[in-house]
Amino acid sequence: MSSRLHRLSSLLLAGAVVSSLAGVATGCGGGGRHYYRVYDPYYTDYHQWNNDESYYYRQWADETRHNPHRDFRRMPPGEQKEYWTWRHNHGDHGRDHDRDRDHDRDRH
Repeated sequence: MSSRLHRLSSLLLAGAVVSSLAGVATGCGGGGRHYYRVYDPYYTDYHQWNNDESYYYRQWADETRHNPHRDFRRMPPGEQKEYWTWRHNHGDHGRDHDRDRDHDRDRH
């Protein structure tokens, strides 16, 4: 009887691990959207990396001949600085600050 109980508990544990990994792989049920906040140490502010920021990133990559599919977080600091400098001179940066402030207010 104890070997059956051991097998059952092993199956339950394996099921729990598989289901938790499936949740992580699907972006925690967010419909494939995986937004995150990025700190810009050069301008000491945050940007929410969402569809808007991805648009600006692709625009920057096109203008500067960088790979638009490269993960920003894996870029060398010098290239990240190039992006932030470009970003603060383009687009509607004030709107980003308002959106981040509203996001912070909603969390509290």
